[in-house]
Amino acid sequence: MSSGVANTPIKICSRASLLIGGQAIQSFEDGTAESNVAAAMYEDIARAALTNTRWRFSTNQAVLNRLVSDPTGRFDAAYQLPSGFLMVNAVTVNDAPIEYDIYGSKVFCNATENDELVCDYVFRAEENTWPPYFVMAVEYMVASMFAVSVARDSQLATIMDAKANLQMAQARRLHSQQQTTRKLNTSRFIAQRRS
Repeated sequence: MSSGVANTPIKICSRASLLIGGQAIQSFEDGTAESNVAAAMYEDIARAALTNTRWRFSTNQAVLNRLVSDPTGRFDAAYQLPSGFLMVNAVTVNDAPIEYDIYGSKVFCNATENDELVCDYVFRAEENTWPPYFVMAVEYMVASMFAVSVARDSQLATIMDAKANLQMAQARRLHSQQQTTRKLNTSRFIAQRRS
């Protein structure tokens, strides 16, 4: 969570506009060039950023419901994906990954009626749940878009894009530290070295 100030799409876009020397945005309908561009582009930028990496704050699991009708070919079963999913990261049965394909909002796979499929997926997390490092990255991404479409300054756009990439890399680094450190299994390497 952010530092006591709930983030909203308007606040993120307003701060991004200020980064390029633009005007603060009060709403997506306030009639300014900044608000018009933000209204048209912000949601796409937010969704792209959320699917950029497997962010834990926008990842969830769900047991999938098997559909009555089977796929036309190649797979034995169809399952409905959760509403609001942006991207599927894994589908498992008894914690073991299985082969699957995504067709629209469905998972096609070869599973039996007794199998319980669990899906790890990315959803559209609300801005007030975004960690500060991710908020900053999105603000720079939006600022880069403003630099092109509002300021019409390609040099400023290049600077903002570089800052966005740097901030996103830092966000991924910080985010990766929020889980149990995984021990590297070196037995295979040691066995190879001894042979």
